[in-house]
Amino acid sequence: MERVQFQQEQMLAELKDLVQKSLFNQSEVKQIVKKRTQFETALVRRIPKKSDFLRYAAYEMNLEQLRRKRVERLKLEKTAPSISDYALVRRQFQIFERALKKFKSDVGLWIQYIQVAKREGARSLVGRITARRVQALQLHPRTPALYIIAASHELNHMSPSAARALLQRGLRLNADSVDMWREYVRMEIGFVEGMRRRWTVLGIHEEDHPIAEVETTEEALTPEEITAKKGGDEGERARQAIMDGAIVKSVILNAAKALPSINLFSALEVLIRSYPTQERLRTALLDHLYCVLKDTLQGDPHAVKMLATRKLRELISQENSDDSVIAESEEFVDALQAANESFSVAVGAGSTKAAGMADVYVEFIEQWCKLSTLDPNLRTYLTASLRKLARQPNVPSLLQAAYIRLTSPSKEAI
Repeated sequence: MERVQFQQEQMLAELKDLVQKSLFNQSEVKQIVKKRTQFETALVRRIPKKSDFLRYAAYEMNLEQLRRKRVERLKLEKTAPSISDYALVRRQFQIFERALKKFKSDVGLWIQYIQVAKREGARSLVGRITARRVQALQLHPRTPALYIIAASHELNHMSPSAARALLQRGLRLNADSVDMWREYVRMEIGFVEGMRRRWTVLGIHEEDHPIAEVETTEEALTPEEITAKKGGDEGERARQAIMDGAIVKSVILNAAKALPSINLFSALEVLIRSYPTQERLRTALLDHLYCVLKDTLQGDPHAVKMLATRKLRELISQENSDDSVIAESEEFVDALQAANESFSVAVGAGSTKAAGMADVYVEFIEQWCKLSTLDPNLRTYLTASLRKLARQPNVPSLLQAAYIRLTSPSKEAI
């Protein structure tokens, strides 16, 4: 109980300050002391529970939120910071520190601690926590989230080379992680886009300026960046290649070799489409992604679907998912026809994955036939294509079943 009494003594100054500022009254302070004593007593038990630390931290977070609301409501005059201005936040950090001493191997605690420190704007503390990442990563080398958080911190402090080195290290141990590859590609796109925006602000053309001056080490540099630093015609070509996405394309290719999965390609497609960058770079990266997909997952039903419906997804993205606008455009008709023809060729080829191919084709047909704004002629065209394939010999029976389902009287309203 001596440790509990010690913690009680440590909180006297802050509680006194809170009362003097009229943020809490004496009765409320007594309740705070009572609650904290209960939490501290639970923490000094022989075998403390992680839930005790988390409940204690949550209580302090709520207390700090209440203090800030009262400060805002009372409109207190701005004075020099006093102990109550930072004591509650500091106590949250102390609770997490104590928890990590007991539960060093708990990934969730490390992540929560970093998130709380970020939310409170404690940059130096986030730096110290991530500086201890060596200990965390040694305990959890197969936890991608820790590498991603540490790399994010390095990027926020303008150290892309350190972030790249962290992600590369993580990928050596977690090459099967879609999240790791996605964050690596995101970082490289951000690096290129950051350089472009910086040069735009300075009024410098891409071809007239050397690669951005960032703190780098030879280990973390890509071959393109090393060449770009040499200068001359070769360096100029390398710099232009970087701005055209050469590094990002290389990462995408390496990702596909390490993890030939449709989930990876889907995640990268969403990332590239949504990342705020130049349309020229986005188009080039998507073209490269689809080329790699075609070479990597030949004959895969979901890969065929992703390639066949590319233009349709682009239209949906451009029109902000307004079905009525999409279905009425000439571009949509051409894209739908092209997708359907690609599917028809793939299904009619009679590959070893015929059942899977037929399944994704049926899914495609049903998806668009159920669209209320679809032109009746297009719906007829799709069902006719389905019927034609269903009549071919040695095709999966689910094609015929899907056709009957779509054209039966009960489905005429589709």
